[in-house]
Amino acid sequence: MTSTSATARSTVHGYPRQGRNRELKKAIEGYWKRDVGADALRDTAAELRRTNWRQLADAGIQEVPTGDFSYYDHVLDTSVMVGAIPARHRAAVAADALDGYFAMARGTQDVAPLEMTKWFDTNYHYLVPELGPDTVFSADSAKQVAELREALALGLAPRPVLVGPITYLLLAKPAPGVAADFEPLTLLDRLLPVYAEVLADLLAAGAEWVQLDEPALVQDRTPAELNATARAYRVLGRLPDRPKLLVASYFDRLGEALPILVKAPVDGLALDFTGPAAANLDDLAAVGGLPGKRLLAGVVDGRNVWINDYERSLSVLGTLLGLAGHVDVASSCSLLHVPLDASAERDIDPQIARWLAFARQKTAEIVTLARGLSQGTDTIAAELGSNRADLASRAGSALTNDPAVRARAAAVTDRDARAAPSPTRSAPPPSAPCSGFRRCRRPPSARSHRPPSCAPRGPICGPAASTPPRTTPVSRPRSARSSPSRRRPASTSWCTVSPNATTWCSTSPSS
Repeated sequence: MTSTSATARSTVHGYPRQGRNRELKKAIEGYWKRDVGADALRDTAAELRRTNWRQLADAGIQEVPTGDFSYYDHVLDTSVMVGAIPARHRAAVAADALDGYFAMARGTQDVAPLEMTKWFDTNYHYLVPELGPDTVFSADSAKQVAELREALALGLAPRPVLVGPITYLLLAKPAPGVAADFEPLTLLDRLLPVYAEVLADLLAAGAEWVQLDEPALVQDRTPAELNATARAYRVLGRLPDRPKLLVASYFDRLGEALPILVKAPVDGLALDFTGPAAANLDDLAAVGGLPGKRLLAGVVDGRNVWINDYERSLSVLGTLLGLAGHVDVASSCSLLHVPLDASAERDIDPQIARWLAFARQKTAEIVTLARGLSQGTDTIAAELGSNRADLASRAGSALTNDPAVRARAAAVTDRDARAAPSPTRSAPPPSAPCSGFRRCRRPPSARSHRPPSCAPRGPICGPAASTPPRTTPVSRPRSARSSPSRRRPASTSWCTVSPNATTWCSTSPSS
């Protein structure tokens, strides 16, 4: 591919929140201890947002995400946006919105927090919305509008990112006292007018595009759930007072939901084309592509820490040019799931360092690919040559080629890889008490009580550790899930815990 006629833009779905020196963590913990005031905390957060957007813009990212920043969790932010405040927290939120927000996240001496669980098959944890037949939604777009205006004031092109209504409801659970078989998705018609109001507010504030994230659609979905998806985007797409809508999915192949979204009256789709989600390419071709619509092509993996294969990504992008009205280049998902900057690492073998791409390096990869797609590969010849050399270095290194491991892997059949874990296998070692910003998972029987030895501090995963580094595989095969509506893509997560309690995690598809 030497040249193209299209001008591909570059963007990401989201960016790490904590700051280069964990400024957000320090400010929030200071606020909890009453050493930092609310205004100082808000100033720190605003400065981090500005820093992130400037880093993205300076790297060449042409459309920056807004609304992805959070003090604690973006799903909790969505609950605030739609007014889904649990009854036990309403008084605290009414008295002080910020304290009430953290009370929902962490609980108090007298009131239990929202349950925390894994965000799909990543190592991020979200706060589970609690809904019931009496839930009354109400729009509160203040956060989303304020952050959009901050980015516009910097002269940037922002794209607000919201959790989509289908995913929000599918991730929710019945509120305390509500029958266990209550389906939050039955509240969809009550929720859509609230999303319509938020979209109108964002349009009035200057948003050209708004992204609605629907990762739940890559899971196995029932016909009723797929019909609800079609209805939701038919309603939102036909709103007379809305910005352009970009519906995003990631983490796996979109499957049966793809033709529904292709036919929906929305203006574009964001699809993952990495790992198992690479099948989206053939699936998109099979349904006739996205003529006249925007496609955000997620060809840079937002979940692993390895460099991109430029030639493979450019091949995918070249094929997509014939399937969509306009193709832009993006990460496969938010970069929230990777560390910030590989160049800041000082204790990594130089040979390994050249194979690494954290958030800042991945944004550079996206910009390079967008330039190659728009202007031709001749304009990125140097980057292509360097990328080939780095990939060859990794492929040929003794660090990545252990004959014993390859022999064991060759002996594993596809049936073995997909089998549920044996109940006779030894259980993983128990987590150490929580420390810093880490939070322990509570067993179902203890959801309403915080263990005295483990005070929750925040949504970042990983046990604290005082032992030497270790790597632990955790398999989650699709067949092991008991509920069809909660099935997740098969994957293996590898986490290395260092002596200073830093946890590096990456997740790759199980074979």
